[in-house]
Amino acid sequence: MKKAEIKELSTKELVERIEAETVALNRMEINHSISPLDNPAQIKHNRRMIARMKGELRQRELNK
Repeated sequence: MKKAEIKELSTKELVERIEAETVALNRMEINHSISPLDNPAQIKHNRRMIARMKGELRQRELNK
């Protein structure tokens, strides 16, 4: 998901997406600790995506 796609989401959709991505990241980290993932860089990618979405959400809060 790119930055432009994140900006197109409504605030409600953004909050739901952050929650879903956080759960997926936690599950991925647990699975990686048990048996290595095929692509461990995916953890880094998901963590950064969550940060981008949280940044956009915070920006919207400040602009109100």
